[in-house]
Amino acid sequence: MRSDSVASAGPTPVAAGHAHYGVSFGEFVALIAALMAVNALAIDVMLPALPQIGVSLAVADANGPQAVIISYLFGLGGAQLIFGPLSDRYGRRPILLAGLTLFVAAGLVAAFAQSFEQLLAARLAQGVGAAAPRVIAISLARDCYGGRAMGRVMSLAMMVFMSVPIVAPSLGQIILMFGSWRWVFGTLVIGGAALVAWTSLRLPETLPPQDRRSLSASAVGSACREVLTTRVTVGYMLAMSLTHGALFGFVTSAQQIFVDVFDTGRLFAVFFAMIAGTLGVAAFLNSRLVGRHGMRRLSHGATIAFIGISALHFLVALGGLESLAVFMVMQSLTLLVFGFIAPNFNALAMDPMGHIAGTASSLIGFFTTTAGAALGYFTGQAFDGSVLPFTLANLLWGAAALVVIFVTERGRLF
Repeated sequence: MRSDSVASAGPTPVAAGHAHYGVSFGEFVALIAALMAVNALAIDVMLPALPQIGVSLAVADANGPQAVIISYLFGLGGAQLIFGPLSDRYGRRPILLAGLTLFVAAGLVAAFAQSFEQLLAARLAQGVGAAAPRVIAISLARDCYGGRAMGRVMSLAMMVFMSVPIVAPSLGQIILMFGSWRWVFGTLVIGGAALVAWTSLRLPETLPPQDRRSLSASAVGSACREVLTTRVTVGYMLAMSLTHGALFGFVTSAQQIFVDVFDTGRLFAVFFAMIAGTLGVAAFLNSRLVGRHGMRRLSHGATIAFIGISALHFLVALGGLESLAVFMVMQSLTLLVFGFIAPNFNALAMDPMGHIAGTASSLIGFFTTTAGAALGYFTGQAFDGSVLPFTLANLLWGAAALVVIFVTERGRLF
């Protein structure tokens, strides 16, 4: 049986919450969670507004409004390649604040967009800005922890992060009851501005000057080469990309599945929240179990369970037995096991990369987000008025992820 490595160095004063920093461990984890959660909010709060956006901006294709989600994800994925090396050179704080500021500014542009093309451009820019908190939240955690300890920190942060999909669609639905879809972007602007203030006032720098890296082509190239030639990092990055394809496929298809297939109307947000709530439950359980059982045992077992659940769901849909109740149960189970996959895959990929955490986080984030977005877009565009393409895609992405893990671990699971 394999054991997960634990970094030899203990937590830094920031993670330990020393008084002279004025940041407790709880606030440190909460801030990381908030930085991660802003991305979930920017995606899921949009879902109820997609039909209204399509009508308001004259989008002809019924699947066209999905691009509001996908354009954001591509901006989020690509820009991580920039923010990671920058944070390794200049520190976490200034780069994080720059990205959050861009997120707020792009949200304002999106709120006043007069065409669908303008909206997509603003969403792309908003995703670029959101790449900074996406990369740096993970870098902050790796600056302070390694091994199973990082797995626990990431699980606690993701427990908060994964609660956002529970409330975000309902929040979007409430906003639409009192205003147009433009106010949804206004909410993101307010949330982004609050994060700018919190970061400015409370976050200390976690990357010491002596650990900062040059931005020269040779230094960045060397760091990237190390990331892309480390077997464990590359393997779990690819596996995470595949499982993210299943998650993004659900996000892009959810509104159409609930409304068009199951005719839930405005209750879509409630049903979505019920399913998404299992992510938070799984993240909490993972934070309690990872120290005892290790990241490999939990994530490998969860991947096998993901495949089994997806296969059963596909067979149910193929046999014409799908119903709202069946979908709720099967998709809840799917996201429950995903909650054991995501934080552990991410921690396993990052664990060997403590000395180049920013660059590593950026490359991992780039591949997992862009590849996951592409697979999710493929799933969403295959929507044909049934859940069959969606369930088949989940099965394929899960099976491919297990193959990648098997190769990465040289045939030794758990």
